[in-house]
Amino acid sequence: QLRLVESGGGLAQPGGSLKLSCVVSGLPLEDYTIGWFRRSPGKDREAISCNSNYDRTISYADSVKGRFIIHRDNPKNMAYLQMNNLKPEDTAVYFCAATRSTGCLPSPASVLGRFETWGKGTQVTVSS
Repeated sequence: QLRLVESGGGLAQPGGSLKLSCVVSGLPLEDYTIGWFRRSPGKDREAISCNSNYDRTISYADSVKGRFIIHRDNPKNMAYLQMNNLKPEDTAVYFCAATRSTGCLPSPASVLGRFETWGKGTQVTVSS
């Protein structure tokens, strides 16, 4: 059974960086599409990035494009979200999720409903 565990959250200053990790266990990561999502208080869940081994596509939400980078290390069964130039509005609980046989285009939001397995999340707070 696939299991995902996020880590790397914490407190960062505006303009700072954090790197989130997602440990995947149970099945080979190479068979899965990975997505990163976030939920802020009072807001709907936002799909922010997607990385597909299925069709080799990557996508980002406009809110993070140019600042966040998603990447994966299939042999280590790890996925990452490098977050740079953080803003207070990036404050949220961040989740990684996985699904099979799914591309990432045209956007992460377009495939949000296809993700089947979710981690429990890690809190990111951006504040001075």
